[in-house]
Amino acid sequence: MNTATDIYLQFALAFPEPLVQPHAWLLAKRLQEGHICISLDTDPQLATGSPAGAYPNTQQLTNRPQWIGSAGDIAPFILHRNRLYLHRYFQYESAILNHIHRLLKAEAATCKANKDALLQQASLIGSLEADHPLQNLPPELCTDWSLAAVITACLQQFTILTGGPGTGKTTTVAKILWLHYTLQPNCRIALAAPTGKAATRMADSLQSTTLPLPESVRIQLQQLQPVTLHRLLGSKNEDIYFRHNESNPLPFDLVIVDECSMIDVAMFAKLLSAISSSTRILLLGDKNQLASVEAGSLFGDLCSQTAAINTFSSDTQNFINQFIATPGRSIPKAPTASAHPLAEHIIELQYSHRFSSKSGIGRLSDAILHNRKIVLDEFLLNNQGDEVSIMSSDSDTAFNSFIDSYEAYIREPDIYQALQLFQQQRILCAVREGKGGLAECNQLAENRLKKNNCLQPDTPFYENRPIIITRNNKELGLVNGDVGIVRTIQGAKKLWLDAGNGQVRGISVQYIQHAETVFAMTIHKSQGSEYNRVFIRMPNHPDIPILTRELLYTAVTRAKQQAIIMSSELVLKATAAGSVQRASGITHRMDEL
Repeated sequence: MNTATDIYLQFALAFPEPLVQPHAWLLAKRLQEGHICISLDTDPQLATGSPAGAYPNTQQLTNRPQWIGSAGDIAPFILHRNRLYLHRYFQYESAILNHIHRLLKAEAATCKANKDALLQQASLIGSLEADHPLQNLPPELCTDWSLAAVITACLQQFTILTGGPGTGKTTTVAKILWLHYTLQPNCRIALAAPTGKAATRMADSLQSTTLPLPESVRIQLQQLQPVTLHRLLGSKNEDIYFRHNESNPLPFDLVIVDECSMIDVAMFAKLLSAISSSTRILLLGDKNQLASVEAGSLFGDLCSQTAAINTFSSDTQNFINQFIATPGRSIPKAPTASAHPLAEHIIELQYSHRFSSKSGIGRLSDAILHNRKIVLDEFLLNNQGDEVSIMSSDSDTAFNSFIDSYEAYIREPDIYQALQLFQQQRILCAVREGKGGLAECNQLAENRLKKNNCLQPDTPFYENRPIIITRNNKELGLVNGDVGIVRTIQGAKKLWLDAGNGQVRGISVQYIQHAETVFAMTIHKSQGSEYNRVFIRMPNHPDIPILTRELLYTAVTRAKQQAIIMSSELVLKATAAGSVQRASGITHRMDEL
């Protein structure tokens, strides 16, 4: 038996019990693929053999209690509701459910006081009502779910706010902050995100809000400094545990976390453990975006509870509606009350201020997300449009034309303006290597711009090289995802980055490590970013596991004005037909709440 190239088999053979080894092999493999457990009912691999032998039946597994235990047992593996976990991942999942239950339970004691406090601010809350036009909109797009989220985030301890690009998540957060600071001027608020770049984008978006905030609130908003989750929780060098935990919770009244779809199961468990019962937590994200790189898709799992999304009891519905003056924006009455434990706690914003349902990007992203084959065929038949263009994978003219557009930032002498021009467009790749991959696209861009006499990519830090930072560097103030341009100014060659408020900062290139050229970037890396135009390069064949509708949806919705897709019909349709499927027990354990 050859174990040299099969790390899953090496893991499995570490257990001396032969009956355990096949499932140990499969579980290790599934964890690497992003699952947090094996479903013994549905996992297709169980119908075949494994390198560690044939799979025993469930009864045989339960007869090995020293290896496979139940909830509450101490054993390497836990079998719960016909799902097999590594003990650690079962503990993570259980901790998430337990902490959510704890926060839901804590709401009952403060509900009346919170309602009374909100009634005292009826005038302010009424002024936060949405103002988008209602003509020719279906009822679900008329409803002011944003104001519903503002109110519920002040009523309860645990709230999820989801919505696609342009649906107003950041504006809703700004309203929530305004109301919190009005209710409690000394309110202690923390803003966080999984990555440094996401945290920076969160700060920029909030500080550029157009809401007519009082000066005192605007100052408080500007003083908020979003941080990474690791920094929020207090990471320790070479330690998987954090300074803030259940015994030492975070010292805040409200914690708001953005881009939650990027958070893996381990980090989710550690985050919720650090939230005390007196602290409110608001989780933000697009439930349809890509899941975390590591194991788990917790945000998507929680948001998949359709019985809980935008559902309210009659009492809560009436309470919210008294603040909404426009009848068409009121919360509709549900035909039956939802008994789901997360009812009233998951709000989905549905009206897009950026894309109408009839716009090219709006229609295409919806068609991808729901695999609407007829609509996809329409786009493939009429593949040239102002917002969306789809071309075959052997077409180079449009790709070269897109690369030529990068000349604008190179020819701009002002470095701040050059940074703004560069950030207007990006090539997005599904894969890193191979045809249409990240490495090839960056090389093609450099070659094309060199041919156009715009670049001389003959040294590692050539003039006007665009760079993305790939690892945090506290000493230099760099975070994973920062983008800058190499340029020599006054005799000093530096990497120049946008410092906010129209300012730039430069770092000598001799200090720059862990960086890549960024004419092109992976779709995964682009999450949370926005560009006027994107050029999406898909691989030439569909047999790549990461090609899913979530991946393509994420890529298309990075574009604000135009999305160009280079893909064969076969690959495009296969990608829209595929979906991220990560096994977990969250959706099946909701009754434990």
